This record gives sequence, structure tokens and C-alpha cells, in this order.
Amino acid sequence: MKISSLAARFEEIELSRPYTIAFRSVDRVRIGIVELRSEGGQVGLGAASPEPQVTGETEESCREALAEQRLGWLLGRDVRHLPTLCRELGEQMVSAPAARAAVDMALHDLLARELEVPLVEMLGRAHEALPTSITIGIMSTNEALEEAEEYLGRGFRVLKVKLGHSLEEDVERLARLREAVGTEVALRVDPNQGYSTQDLKRFALDTEGLDIEFVEQPLPAGEEQAMRDLPPELRSRLAADESLLNETDALRLLAPPPACGIFNIKLMKCGGLMPAQRIATLAESGTQLMWGCMDESLISISAALHMALASPATRYLDLDGSLDLARDPAEGGFVLEDGLMRTTDEPGIGARLVTP
Repeated sequence: MKISSLAARFEEIELSRPYTIAFRSVDRVRIGIVELRSEGGQVGLGAASPEPQVTGETEESCREALAEQRLGWLLGRDVRHLPTLCRELGEQMVSAPAARAAVDMALHDLLARELEVPLVEMLGRAHEALPTSITIGIMSTNEALEEAEEYLGRGFRVLKVKLGHSLEEDVERLARLREAVGTEVALRVDPNQGYSTQDLKRFALDTEGLDIEFVEQPLPAGEEQAMRDLPPELRSRLAADESLLNETDALRLLAPPPACGIFNIKLMKCGGLMPAQRIATLAESGTQLMWGCMDESLISISAALHMALASPATRYLDLDGSLDLARDPAEGGFVLEDGLMRTTDEPGIGARLVTP
């Protein structure tokens, strides 16, 4: 089960539905693809989507980390030594978490393929399937209502609404959305660090009757003490995203009194499946898990889904990052039916590259 060859490349992909969040607008993404091949001919896949405004990792630094000469230390290594390889990977790519995640998931994929089992079974399945949210960006109320109607028509029953430009407009848009979608649809929100403590408290009061599932990263990263000063009931409905990049952050957020009730784990932030699993284990002490994403190929979305379904602490999925790509370098990976996500029975993560 030794690695005999490797390859990495980047692709620029337009979004079929550009969007706006609190700190930027997005209309295209650049995704790194990693392939690891074993002596037996199996191929493990990984994908990187760097996000400089979250982790500081630029496309250039991600490209450098994935240069084939930088990955040469993997050649001849036995993929059955997965924990050792992932530990060394962390030492090799300290400041490039998305690049590290791509190689990490390719290693996991390759081992599971060699074992001829889906990755979730190798990790230890805890869930069969879970619903994912789908995201409505910052837009006018009428546009948000139209998009929500489309998503409900496609079977989704969990909507995540981006906020953070105007508190008054945010509350009005959510009130109209709740009126339009009824009580059977879950609404969760993400201000992307766009609120102050005063804004958050006012938001909680003004939306008290709207049954908001939770609020993702309302305050800027670094203001965790301000989160701890909030009432316990409100803190329990906060999800840490930009405040949670790694295990050290997880331990800091868990220190009494905990700063939030939910962790949003993203492979591109923490550096792959192995570190994500360690954060997930910490969460089993009482913190709920949401598994999120950037704009990503279904390769990395599928990898995150396998890990999410292997964690007993998982309660929420936000794995819609591949749905708005105008094209994807891969196919397969997962099954999405009426908003419910499950893995396939294929070995590994179940994704395969599209033949040009």
C-alpha cells in the first residue's frame, strides 16, 4: 500500500450563482486538486479551497505547499501508517491548512479505497444521513424570498441566511422569510463577524419570535470574552466559525464558561480530517457540531460528510459549497435528496475525477 506517484493542480471555476457576505462578494473560486496513487493502482483524491480572510492562506501559498517537489516525501510511504503521515503533514504545512487538508483527505481516501470500504465506515459511522442547509447571501428581501422559494422547491428544508450589512434590514428580511416559508423550515443565520455585542443583543430581542435555530459567528474573531459575557441561553445558540481554526481554539472556547454551544468545523480551516476528528472528539463532552465549508469541489465536501457522519456530536450540516459551482472537476461523492445528504457505497470518499 505504498504511494507510487502524486500530482497536484489548480483550476479556476466560475460560480453559477455569485453571492455576497459581510466582508466580500464572490463570483469565482480557485480549487487545488491532489491525486495520490498507490502501487496497486488505487487513487486517493483531495481538494483545497484556501480562504485568506479566515486562515491567512493565499492561493499562492497553497500552490507552493502543493508543489510536487514539496510533496515528494510521501513517495514510497505506506498509507497504512496514516496517523504518522498526517502528523508529518502537519509539520510540513504549518501555515497552509487548505493544502494540508487536500493531502490529508487524499491519504484517507487512498487508505479506504485500498481497504475497499467507504471512508465513513473506516472512521466508524454514527449517522446514516443528515439534512444540510443551503445558503442565501446578502441581497434584497424580494430576492431572498425568490431564492428561498427556489430552494424549497428543490426539497431543502434548512435555510442559512447571510447577514451583517444592516441590522434593521437583516431583521426585516428574516421576518419576511419566516412568514413566507412557515414554521416547518429551519432558519439559521450567519453575520460573518458583522455584529457588535450591542447589535447581537438587539438582534436576539428583535427576532425572538422568529424561531432562529442558531447564530453563526456574530462577533469578530478575538472577541470570545464578549461571547462569554452574554446570557447562557444566547451563548448556547452561538456557533463559532472564524473563532475556531484548530484544536487550540477549541480548547479555549470550551474553557468554562464555554463561549458557544456549537462548533463549526471546516476542513479548510483546521487542516484536514485527522485534526477535524480531534476537534470532534473534544466536542463530545457536550458541544454540538456543525460541519461547514467554503466554495469547494464535491471532493472535499464528500470528505467532510464522511467525517461528519462518523462523529456522535454532529447535529448540523452546512455542506452546500459545491452546489453553485458552474462545473466541478469531480463527480459522485454523495447523494443529495430533498436536502438530505448521505454517502454512497463506493470505497473511500466515493468521488472520481471527471474525464475531460
